[in-house]
Amino acid sequence: MRILAIVLAILCATQVWLEGAYWQWIPIAMLLGLGLLSETRHVRGQRLRRAVVGTLVACSLLLYLACSIFLPVPVLPLPSGRYAVGTSVHRWTVPTRDEPSTEMGADRRGIVVQAWYPALADANAPRAPYLDGLGRLPERVAGLPRVLMRQYDRIDTHAVRDAAVNTDVAHWPVVLFSPGYGATRSFYTSLLTDLASRGVIVLAIDHPYEAAVTELDDGRIVTPVERFLPTDPDRTTYMARQTDVRIADLRDVLDAIGSPSRFGALTEHLTREGIVAAGHSFGGAASVALAATDARVSAAVNIDGTMYGATPDHSLQQPFLLIESDHDETQHGRLFLEGHARLLAHARGPTHRCQLERANHYSFTDAPLLLSSPWRWLASVIVGGSLGVKETVRITNDLLMTLVPPDGRGLRASGADESLERARCTAR
Repeated sequence: MRILAIVLAILCATQVWLEGAYWQWIPIAMLLGLGLLSETRHVRGQRLRRAVVGTLVACSLLLYLACSIFLPVPVLPLPSGRYAVGTSVHRWTVPTRDEPSTEMGADRRGIVVQAWYPALADANAPRAPYLDGLGRLPERVAGLPRVLMRQYDRIDTHAVRDAAVNTDVAHWPVVLFSPGYGATRSFYTSLLTDLASRGVIVLAIDHPYEAAVTELDDGRIVTPVERFLPTDPDRTTYMARQTDVRIADLRDVLDAIGSPSRFGALTEHLTREGIVAAGHSFGGAASVALAATDARVSAAVNIDGTMYGATPDHSLQQPFLLIESDHDETQHGRLFLEGHARLLAHARGPTHRCQLERANHYSFTDAPLLLSSPWRWLASVIVGGSLGVKETVRITNDLLMTLVPPDGRGLRASGADESLERARCTAR
């Protein structure tokens, strides 16, 4: 038992050395110390000593597992581009749209957009918060107790809130981004800050009452409201209906580009030309659906998203990029595979389909970074994703940037040759 206690003490010391000390380590250290002291002659009786030591070490082990898995301060990778990153949050209500998720007839649909953009560097400026509503979160967020997120105010997002926009160019290209089902925009901070650092304004949307947590323009914190029907066991009808809600949200943001009342000082740096619609998972599917029905979108990017409703049967005119995780690790379902086969068969514009080896569905998000490094490695062994968030973000944005103006006419190889080859891309 003493050997186990010593091993656990070494693990704790290594964890603190790698990721810093948190207050949660104090009870672990106390229990370990008591356990080791109990090995001395001061506790009489071999059985009693073993029972005391065993209990204390077991409690220490459980605390260690809980703290090391769930309570580290996530460390996001540094953006790879040449520009510093600024961010601003914009919220408004659309008076002409009912809110479909509430019982209140007077409720109108709320729009929440966070912009990430090239900014003037200020190394000493305070960083933007990672998650909406910190300090006012509900008891549970996406099924997890809010205590697990109490240290999220320490996350370095590598973005300065309301920083001055870099004026190297008059107007920066725009990428409209939609998150996965149930996910918040913050879940993609690594991907979006990296994209903004390359010279892009990213407008990332939270979809209220579907995202895990959203702060509306009146200050309310709202969580998901789901209405599944017994006649829709596979939920395809529900997801098709939610696709329509997302399309409407995305169109409202497109309508707002150029409106100072919506985007303030950022307005003069936005352009309506060459807008790329992109998203991950359900957000990727919604981006394709938007592009298929709105000519203001110049290109579409679907990152590992299953499509619902009539979307796969549209004749997509714009350039289209499909970025998939490793099929062997994610095990994409029939709906995913058949839907993309139909979409690609009907597409009229240039298309590329790329598969990232050793990336799973969550590698495009910050999810793996929410675990401490030893447990992140273990998760990659069990469920895949050994490519890692940093490398997945780099390759994904290398590919996405090929659709961003000034070229804007389709994929180009320059600057992305390695990623195109590494991601096993096929073109048509």
